[in-house]
Amino acid sequence: MRHSIRFLHRGKVVDLSEVGPTETVLDYLRLRAGLPGTKEGCGEGDCGACTVAVGRLVEGRLVYQPINACIQFLAMLDGAELVTVEDLAEDGRLHPVQQALVACHGSQCGFCTPGFVMSLFTLYHADDVPPTRKTVTDWLAGNLCRCTGYRPIVEAALRSCFNEIDDAFSRRAAETESALRALADGEDVWIGDAERFVAAPRTLDALAELYARHPDATLVAGATDVGLWVTKQLRDLPKVIWIGRVEDFDRAEETAGGVLMGAGATFADAEPLMERIDPDLGALWRRIGSKQVRASGTVCGNIANGSPIGDSPPALIALGATLELRKGEIARTLPLEEFFIDYGKQDREPGEIVTGLYVPRLDPNQVFRCYKISKRFDQDISSVLCALRLTLANGTITEARIAFGGMAATPARAELTETALIGARPAEPASWGAALRALADDFSPISDMRASEGYRREVARALLAKALVEIGGTPVNKTRVTEPRASEAPHAA
Repeated sequence: MRHSIRFLHRGKVVDLSEVGPTETVLDYLRLRAGLPGTKEGCGEGDCGACTVAVGRLVEGRLVYQPINACIQFLAMLDGAELVTVEDLAEDGRLHPVQQALVACHGSQCGFCTPGFVMSLFTLYHADDVPPTRKTVTDWLAGNLCRCTGYRPIVEAALRSCFNEIDDAFSRRAAETESALRALADGEDVWIGDAERFVAAPRTLDALAELYARHPDATLVAGATDVGLWVTKQLRDLPKVIWIGRVEDFDRAEETAGGVLMGAGATFADAEPLMERIDPDLGALWRRIGSKQVRASGTVCGNIANGSPIGDSPPALIALGATLELRKGEIARTLPLEEFFIDYGKQDREPGEIVTGLYVPRLDPNQVFRCYKISKRFDQDISSVLCALRLTLANGTITEARIAFGGMAATPARAELTETALIGARPAEPASWGAALRALADDFSPISDMRASEGYRREVARALLAKALVEIGGTPVNKTRVTEPRASEAPHAA
């Protein structure tokens, strides 16, 4: 067992044995390392001023991703390379993305600039991304600028990020990869004592045993939610177990029947696999948080925190996803919709861990639709999220799975509506009027800061009708303003 964390910074190994359970990367940089270039803005991973880059080995190759240092716990850097805005200049010369921001007048007050620089640094090092304005705006959705305006920043990105990669980091990539492999020692990490600690087990058995002994500990995957407990709710979390070192927990792979992912698989890991299940899943994934959030946040963590407005659970429920759990030596599986019992309550016993998720792909006779309604297009939680999977035979619905987020205390299926849709034909609106009426009896939504009860009811009804109209053959260019999908043959034959 190792009693310190180790990570690379500026080509050297940083070894820290004094690490608080909830000490953030931002606090380490500003208060301990004396590197104040990384800024604190919102303190909740929303504005991007605190963005830094983290390099890890992905299938043996060095990959840089942006993270929010304000909510990322310091212990989560173990085994990675940390890159900050102070690290980019080489021999007095600015990095290409920094130079482009200067040339395009992409900075005014400068407070947000380090975060933009670091997000663009990760785009500069990204592989196989189209050199388009949309790529840039998607990449920068988690970085806010309040005075310069985005046009010169986007122009700087287009000028600098899609050329041949040539900087100090690319030239020493082989050396960095070797150093990262050397850090992967296979040891469990434990810092602290029995009453206050941060731990990072290396195997599932070790994690299960540790959590069984400390069921009051807080499990952390990406900290995109737990981090806010610390920065916004000012909660003291004396026992923290980070699952990011558990072997194979980061797996996200296609199987013969669907997609299997471990509890540590991030939204970024799962995004291309979800896109291949259905384009609407890819569109939804791109609107969950930001690049920084998706690089850290995990799909299973989004489920385990049990939010009634979590974006991924309704879509996964509609697809018939299955959740895997383990407590000590005992493992079990259950349909995802059965995991959510009530507001803030899930079917998970003390000491029990969510270990993985299975998402089945669509059969040839099935169709899927998913729509997210929020006040902002990017970086916002849903007011209403609708997802449905229909099975059709000769244009008639023979089975329906419909799930909503934001309509109840938990993500939930619209069971009365599902029953009313059996026998309906999407191409014949008169046949599914009963289903639209049944939806009013499936949910009793509340009014809150995101939407009123009446708005939620009307939007849910409209989204269901929109899905049926599309499936019935109406071209999507008549039903969608953003995130279009290729028009399909009507399912009415």
